[in-house]
Amino acid sequence: MRPAASLLALATLAGYLLLYTPLKRRTPMCTLVGAFPGAMPVLIGYTAAMGKLDTQAWLLYAVLFLWQFPHFMAIAWMYREDYARAGYLVLPPGESSGRFMSWQTVVPALALFPVTLSPALPGRLSFTYTVGSLLVTGIFVYFATQLATRRSRSSARRLLLASIIYLPLMFLLVVLCRG
Repeated sequence: MRPAASLLALATLAGYLLLYTPLKRRTPMCTLVGAFPGAMPVLIGYTAAMGKLDTQAWLLYAVLFLWQFPHFMAIAWMYREDYARAGYLVLPPGESSGRFMSWQTVVPALALFPVTLSPALPGRLSFTYTVGSLLVTGIFVYFATQLATRRSRSSARRLLLASIIYLPLMFLLVVLCRG
């Protein structure tokens, strides 16, 4: 058993219970706070398997961290009325909610380009990974941009589906396309 993985799991639990959950009723920045423990499962698994946290672990963490924003903003946009009735401030009230959602969707999606390409820079991953990463991330960014510009339930649903497909494809590329 790896004590570091257990400590990371405890930190994840504490982050969700003590920070993210209470903040959902106070500020739309809860998504940012919740993204830190939300990306921890890759660090927990990596640490359990490898016994350490290295650059590759942090790159996987960064992918999951950034991916959460478009994924959750799609959900938040589809169910914004339900969240508001429940007293959750996942989006700011009024007119600013659309701008907030757009920024929280597009900027992290775009940031996935350099993060997913960084493992390919030192030649650790193949040309196939590089092309696949650009293609898969480009499609994901397209759907994120569609939600940001159209701000419709249907574009949110398409982004949600794209996000569910994106993450396993990226991790599959990492596993199958080693240089």
